[in-house]
Amino acid sequence: MDEKSNKQNLLLPLAIFLAVLAAQYYVWHSAGPREIPYSEFEQDLKDGKLSQVVVTEDNLRGVLKGAGADQRQVVATRVDPQLAAHLDSFHVPYQAEKPNPLIGTLVSWVAPFVVLYLLWSLVFRRFAEKQGLGGGLMAIGKSKAKVYVETDTRVSFADVAGVDEAKAELQEIVAFLKDPMRYGRLGALLPRGVLLVGPPGTGKTLLARAVAGEAGVPFLSINGSEFVEMFVGVGAARVRDLFEQARAKAPAIVFIDELDALGKARSAFPMGGQDEKEQTLNQLLSEMDGFDPKTGLMVLAATNRPEILDQALLRAGRFDRQVLVDRPDRKGRVQILQVHARKVPLAAAVDLDQVAAMTPGFSGADLANLVNEAAIFATRRGADCVTADDFTQALERIVAGIEKRGRLLNPRERRVVAYHELGHAFVSLALMRDTAVQKVSLIPRGIGSLGYTLQRPTEDRYLVLRSELESRMSALLGGRAAELLVYEEASTGAADDLVKASAIARDMVMRFGLSGEIGPVVYAEESLSYLGGPTATRAEKPCSEHVAEQIDAAVRRLLDEALARATEVLRQRRANLEIAVEVLLQRETLQEPELQALFDGAAAGAPAPAPPATSGKVAAVA
Repeated sequence: MDEKSNKQNLLLPLAIFLAVLAAQYYVWHSAGPREIPYSEFEQDLKDGKLSQVVVTEDNLRGVLKGAGADQRQVVATRVDPQLAAHLDSFHVPYQAEKPNPLIGTLVSWVAPFVVLYLLWSLVFRRFAEKQGLGGGLMAIGKSKAKVYVETDTRVSFADVAGVDEAKAELQEIVAFLKDPMRYGRLGALLPRGVLLVGPPGTGKTLLARAVAGEAGVPFLSINGSEFVEMFVGVGAARVRDLFEQARAKAPAIVFIDELDALGKARSAFPMGGQDEKEQTLNQLLSEMDGFDPKTGLMVLAATNRPEILDQALLRAGRFDRQVLVDRPDRKGRVQILQVHARKVPLAAAVDLDQVAAMTPGFSGADLANLVNEAAIFATRRGADCVTADDFTQALERIVAGIEKRGRLLNPRERRVVAYHELGHAFVSLALMRDTAVQKVSLIPRGIGSLGYTLQRPTEDRYLVLRSELESRMSALLGGRAAELLVYEEASTGAADDLVKASAIARDMVMRFGLSGEIGPVVYAEESLSYLGGPTATRAEKPCSEHVAEQIDAAVRRLLDEALARATEVLRQRRANLEIAVEVLLQRETLQEPELQALFDGAAAGAPAPAPPATSGKVAAVA
C-alpha cells in the first residue's frame, strides 16, 4: 500500500465524522425551538404570551399562545433570579451564554475515537505492514526487492578497481544482456547464476551495483535476510513474488546480497526455525531451475561464507559461475587508491605506489578507510592537501590503534618495552630480508599495547620457504629473547607474539609437512572461510596419542630453535642494542633510516648506554 492510498484511507473516516456533526448541528438549529434572550422571555411571561413553561437545569422552554406549529416554542438560557431582578431595574436586555453542545459532543465523544483511529493508522498499521501482521496481511508474501535502472545506481565499472579478473567476468555478462544475438550465435546461453565470493570489503556489492549501472536492464536488489520471517511459508512466497517480478521485467538481473542467510546447507533433521529457512531455500532452487535462460533473466549473488552454502545451490545449472573477488595485489591497491584519491587533494610528493607498498593484505574497503583517515589527519592540522606523512599516521592509526600519550609508564617499564621492541626490530633486520622495519615506538597504542614495531614486506609474496617461516618465528620471539638476554627473566609482554609464533610452528608441522619428525603428512586442513577466527583457520584430523605427542614435541623444538636464533642475533649486536635503547628512550620513536644506522653501529652522536637493571622482577607488559 503506497502513501497516497494511506492518506485516502485516513481522510475518508474524517469526512464522515464531519458530515454527521454538521447534520446534527443543522437539525438542532432548524427543527428545534427558537432561542430568545432571557429578558424577552421574562417580558413574554409578564405579558401572558406563554401557555406553558418547562424548567430545566440550564434553560427555560415556553410554548407561545396562538403561534404557528413551527414557531410555538421558544427557549432562553436561565439567569440567576437575583441577577435578573437587578438587571430589570436598569431596563436593559440580558441573557445567559449557553455552551455550544456541538463542541461538547465533539470533545467528549468524537475526539477520543479520532485520536485512537489516527494512532492505529499511523503507528500500528505501519508496524503491522512491516512485520507482515494485521493490516499487512495482504502484503506478507510480497518481495521487498528494490528495483533499479541504470540511472539509479550511478556506479559503473570505472568506479571498480583492483579486481580486474572479476570485473572482466561481469563485463561479459553485461555484454551478453545487451547483445544476446552476438553471444548466442553459436548456441551459448546466458549463465543462470553468478556467485561472487571473497573476504569482506573486497567490493562484491560494489561490483553488483556496477553491473546495474552498466547493463541498462532492470536490476532487482534484495538481501538474503529479508526472505526469513517467523511464519513458515512467508520466505518461499517472497521468493516466488521476486521471480514473478523479474520475469515480468525480463531481461533483468536479480541480485541477492548475503546469500548465506538464505542458502545455508540443509540438515538431515531440521529442528525448530530451520523448517522455514529450508522451505525458502527449496523454493529458490525450484525457481532457478524454472526460468528459461533465453529470456535474459540472471541471478547475481554475493557471500563471504561459501563453505556453509548448500551444495544443491552451487551445482552447475543454478550458479554456473563462481567469481572470486580477492584482496588486491600491489598493482590493484594502487588502482583502488587512485579511485578513492579523486575526491581528496593530494600533495605533489605523495606516491600512491609507496602507500600501496605499506598496505599488503588491505581490502578495497580498508584502502578507502585509509584515504579517509589521511584526509582527517590533514584537516585536523589545518592543511590544504594530504601529504605522505598523513598516510603514514593513518596507517598506524588503523594497524596499531590510537595513540595513548596519557598512559604514563615508570622508567623501568619503559626500558623493558624499549628492549622488547628493539629486539623485534634487530632480529627482523638480521634475518628477514623481504621485510623492512619501518618504525619502532614507545608510545602506547590500541588496547594493551605499550609499544609497537611497524614492519612491511618489500613485495607481495605468494610462496614462503621454510627458512623464511623460521625467520618470522625468530622475529616474533625477538622481544622475549631481548628480555631474557638483558634481564635473565621474561615478562608478559610477549603474549601476543607467542600466539602468532606458535600458530606458525603448528602450521609448519600439521599443514605444510615441514617437520622432520612428522614428515610430509597433513593433520590439519585450512578452512574455506573468508571471515577468519579460531573456528575457520584449521580443521584438525584425528590422530593417535603417539602422533599427538610427536606433533607437540616438533612444535616445541621449532619454537626453541627460533628463540635461540633470536638470542644469538641480539648477543652478537648487544652493544648496538644498548645504544639503540638509549636513543629510543630519548626520542620515543625511531624511523627506518635511524634503525638501520643503529643496527649497523653507525649512529653518530648516540648517548652512552646505561647499565641495565637486573635486580627485582620485571613489571608486567601487556
